Amino acid sequence: MVRRLHMTSLRARILSPVIALAVLFIHCIHCEFSWAQDYPTRPITIVVPFAAGGPTDILARLFGQSMSQTLGQPIIIEDVTGAGGSIGAARVARATPDGYTLVMGNLGTHAAAVGMYKNLPYDPRKDFEPIMLVASTPMVLDLRPGFPAKTLKDFTEYAKTHSLTSGSAGIGSISHLTYLLYAHLTGAKIQHVPYRGLSEAMNGLLAGQVDMLFDQVVTSTPQIKAGKVIPLAVTTTERAPSIADVPTSVEAGLPDLQTTAWSALFAPKGTPKAIIERINAAMDKAMHDQAVIERCTQIGADLPPVNQRTPQHLGQLVRAEVDKWTPLLSESATSR
Repeated sequence: MVRRLHMTSLRARILSPVIALAVLFIHCIHCEFSWAQDYPTRPITIVVPFAAGGPTDILARLFGQSMSQTLGQPIIIEDVTGAGGSIGAARVARATPDGYTLVMGNLGTHAAAVGMYKNLPYDPRKDFEPIMLVASTPMVLDLRPGFPAKTLKDFTEYAKTHSLTSGSAGIGSISHLTYLLYAHLTGAKIQHVPYRGLSEAMNGLLAGQVDMLFDQVVTSTPQIKAGKVIPLAVTTTERAPSIADVPTSVEAGLPDLQTTAWSALFAPKGTPKAIIERINAAMDKAMHDQAVIERCTQIGADLPPVNQRTPQHLGQLVRAEVDKWTPLLSESATSR
């Protein structure tokens, strides 16, 4: 009897901490679930790491307006510029992972920056929770008003014998990456002139400060339709519906000039899964909003198919893009 009581007591002492941990684990899950059910209880900030008026800013405001109706809280868009978008992205990477500070990242901030900056203060593969791919759009090569070339072939020949300049949204931006790819493919020596966002770069092109600019179709469409710039080619295999008269790079004779700008929503690492799912669902609902669909069609932004609207797909995209662009950036010796 004494031995039996001793074994029972020993078993109780061993199991007590295990039971306590199990209760604590269940309590934490319950708290996270309750927190997610209540989320959001105050305004949400989406940091756009580029200048106001650019394509990333346009998409953030468009989706933010629709998502705020679903989530029942205002969504504040805050533009934080500098270093090709890495300053704004780094700020969100350091933010409290509670779902109230998000970032609208893109190919530049969440892929190219890895190969661009030796001391990048974040790792896009490890320091963020992917939420959803928002939209993608081809790039279009625009020339300043009055430029003598009117086709991609003529421009490339001209560029090889003249000193030209190319604007971009900043070091590591998609416009800069496409410029690097073009220079790599053609051997043209064109001076790079970085601006603080695509809207500023477009203003520089319109003012004749630079000769060329790889811009997103989203922001170039109004300028092209108004006849203010000379479009040479879009960087995809199919023409962009919003500027259907502009040939593809394949049609223009440079088939390997293929880049697609994408924008996506991210949260700081450690944001509860239930909150990520809540935001993802609000974004998915926005993609069924007729006003959002029509506006994206007007500006040439392609919404992702249903099977590409998961956090898992976005995480895979980021890793694949880092692997794709890092070697080219190393070859071009642009790392800083």
